[in-house]
Amino acid sequence: MDLPLVYHPDYIAPLPKGHRFPMPKFRQLYELLLKDGVASPHQFRIPLCPEQELIELIHTPEYVQAYCDGTLTPKAQRRIGLPWSPLLVNRTCVAVGGTILTAQLALSHGLACNTAGGTHHAFPSYGSGFCIFNDLAIASRVLQKFGLVRKVLIVDLDVHQGDGTAFIFQGDDSVFTFSMHCEVNFPGTKQKSDLDVPLPVGMEDDAYLQTLADYLSDLLSDVKPDLVFYDAGVDPHIGDRLGKLALTDTGIYRREMQVLSTCVAAVIPVACVIGGGYAEDLNALVYRHSLLHRAASEVYQQFRL
Repeated sequence: MDLPLVYHPDYIAPLPKGHRFPMPKFRQLYELLLKDGVASPHQFRIPLCPEQELIELIHTPEYVQAYCDGTLTPKAQRRIGLPWSPLLVNRTCVAVGGTILTAQLALSHGLACNTAGGTHHAFPSYGSGFCIFNDLAIASRVLQKFGLVRKVLIVDLDVHQGDGTAFIFQGDDSVFTFSMHCEVNFPGTKQKSDLDVPLPVGMEDDAYLQTLADYLSDLLSDVKPDLVFYDAGVDPHIGDRLGKLALTDTGIYRREMQVLSTCVAAVIPVACVIGGGYAEDLNALVYRHSLLHRAASEVYQQFRL
């Protein structure tokens, strides 16, 4: 059995020429994994759009309906940063379905990876920072609703704080939110995660990985989650135009190996999403995202999952 992966052709939706959100990266990531032999076509599962009532486990019915109908106010649209279209609505819902499916696969196989996801800036009644519906939060609630898990740990290593996720689960002991992010970066107003680790501008590989090591094992022991959601944003990379940290490709790969092997060694299933990443060189960006799947494949084989 090989590592389960999740992808849908609808992970791509058209954006205006020159838009700074790198939408093509999702298809290119899928193609790179196949081209480099990291994955075979049989490993990919195709997600479905979730029922609207599942999205409404996290988001208000008014917001969900307004977004799906295209009736959000111009101000609410600007806060999201992505121009509305029916194709983007479908893409948004399919990506949420992808994270739900990834979590289900992780529970049955020990480890699984989406090729999208990580929309952690979405709040219950509005979207923000290229995030429309919060896939991590929705998937957590869906698994709990169907009795598949009781306790969830969200390990968010995107360079930006997972503010939407932190807000959603404040005061909720069933989902523990851990965000390790650049201190002086978007969002300007931070929320309170269960554990926030703000990092100084320019932090490099070794200091970053040591900081992560200082927290991760203890968190697994203390929280005792039934599942870890891992948001593997690659925007801490030195070449990221929105990042402000200084990790290298090697540092990103070491981070993925560290997170995945630590969780799997503790016999805790891990569902991975790719999170943020922004670069002028799209090929370099896609390669950085693929480091998650390369590391996951290695860990999957190593632990004979």
